[in-house]
Amino acid sequence: MKSFSRIPLILFFFLLAYIQAFSASVLIPMDDSQKNHLKSYGIAYWTLQNNHEIHWLLNYRGGSFLLPLSKNIEDECKIRGVSYAVISDVNVSQIMNEISSPEANMDAIKLEKPPKIAVYTPKGKKPWDDAVTLALTYAEITYDIIYDDEVLNDKLSDYDWLHLHHEDFTGQHGKFYASYRNMQWYKDEVKDNLARAQKYGFSKVSDLKKAVSQNIRKFVENGGFLFAMCSATDTFDITLAADKTDICNHVFDGDPIDEHAQEKLDYNKTFAFTDFKLETNPYVYEFSDIDVTLTRKVNRDEDYFMLFDFSAKWDPVPTMLCQNHKNMIKGFMGQTTAFKKDLIKPGVLIMGENKSAGEARYIHGKFGKGTWTFYGGHDPEDYQHLVGDPPTDLNLKKNSAGYRLILNNVLFPAAKKKKRKT
Repeated sequence: MKSFSRIPLILFFFLLAYIQAFSASVLIPMDDSQKNHLKSYGIAYWTLQNNHEIHWLLNYRGGSFLLPLSKNIEDECKIRGVSYAVISDVNVSQIMNEISSPEANMDAIKLEKPPKIAVYTPKGKKPWDDAVTLALTYAEITYDIIYDDEVLNDKLSDYDWLHLHHEDFTGQHGKFYASYRNMQWYKDEVKDNLARAQKYGFSKVSDLKKAVSQNIRKFVENGGFLFAMCSATDTFDITLAADKTDICNHVFDGDPIDEHAQEKLDYNKTFAFTDFKLETNPYVYEFSDIDVTLTRKVNRDEDYFMLFDFSAKWDPVPTMLCQNHKNMIKGFMGQTTAFKKDLIKPGVLIMGENKSAGEARYIHGKFGKGTWTFYGGHDPEDYQHLVGDPPTDLNLKKNSAGYRLILNNVLFPAAKKKKRKT
């Protein structure tokens, strides 16, 4: 009798071992079935931090993640409310075969090492002042806050990925003069920036920001990954072009603008834009004609932009940056909302646009050994963010397609470089 009673127990352990042997991976789907898209990126980053390689399945169910089977990973998914499935080796093979088919616009990219992330932002800013810090915090992805001191003291080499906070690199204090010059917060920012400039031997904030911009340019040239949103996009390029001239009105720096400033701009030094015209009036809340905020005629209900569909096998970089469960993204405004397509340099990759309005919203390019990505607008889930507005609650926006573009850029540096197929 004892021998017969042991058979079911032995069979149970045999079946358990059999199931575990063929349940080798965790699939995090990124299509509409995913309960929390944003925290899914945090799971991927956390997995890399714990020395596991993972695969990013480009264009497979919205850009899903394939992770090794681990109780810790499963527990983490449950804690963070991320949808996942445990799948067998057989299913993994079927997925990989489907992806590898020449007819399928899909690919599997190995992610190997979590990038070290820096956010360039003033130390006194709150996380909700910037969509990227909001996204990183919500996704539970670690990052360091740096600013002018770290950039000028050559600390950028410690990082792989750099985000530029909503920033004015031209030294015109955000062009807030007309509306906020009598506000105490504005006066404090001007005072702090001038003190920082003088600390490094500059008489003007604009000269400090030129030096900062040059160091960021070198960071990219040496292989860094740069991501910028809102006014950090166009003001960065404007500052690079104006490296040898004064473009600031006297209300910003105490002396007149160079009367030949426009002619002295050197567009060869910029990343993205060319032939733009400066806005030198201190009472106009704009830096140049790169941005379309003051000229666009797009109704809020019709404000969308389309992501381009790239070849996953031949163009994996833009494919990674565009992974989403939607290809039509809700528009949103900022001090720099979108870029006039006519002023974008040849060779710059437009990844998202409102074609009928002639606007580019999401662009990418290479410089030296590194890359840069510019994303127009301030907050993908706050249509017209104003100074003093409350923070976006990402618990209510956890499936945001607009925020996914930010987090695609965060994971992008972790990708193993693939040799181009011939």
